[in-house]
Amino acid sequence: MLFERFADTLDYPMFVVTAVHPVTGERSGCLVGFASQCGMEPVRFLVCVSAVNHTHRIALASPVLAVHALGERRHALAALFGERTGDHVDKFAHCAWEPGPAGVPLLTDCPVRIVGTVLHRLDRLGDHTGFVLAPIEPDAGTDDAGPPREDHVPLMFSAVRDLHPGHPA
Repeated sequence: MLFERFADTLDYPMFVVTAVHPVTGERSGCLVGFASQCGMEPVRFLVCVSAVNHTHRIALASPVLAVHALGERRHALAALFGERTGDHVDKFAHCAWEPGPAGVPLLTDCPVRIVGTVLHRLDRLGDHTGFVLAPIEPDAGTDDAGPPREDHVPLMFSAVRDLHPGHPA
């Protein structure tokens, strides 16, 4: 298929999205590749979550999501959030995290992240729901004085093609 040949040439950064249910407190997170800044003034960020993913149900209820940019040395974290499903395992029992705004889990090994208020849920994006976020707590791993605390080379899709999804696509 023409689109598959086109898509096979693309490489893009990978992210982990985390959410917490505002009533039950259930946490969830998943590996995503469909994410992008989608506004400059005001700043907006779009992240897409598969409708079959455990995180989808939690994200639909959550007023706040965290989007963590994975560095190239975080393949194991990508595997945890990409190959395991929250239907069967508490992923947060296997990684370091702390609660952020509205209780959303913040992965401490991923300092390049944003936390955003969910402004819109776009449910007609094929098999994914798009979440448009207004950043409330940007944390790009920087202090006011200069560059990121660590060199951040993104973990790219090409580096995680070996992973087997926790849910079928």
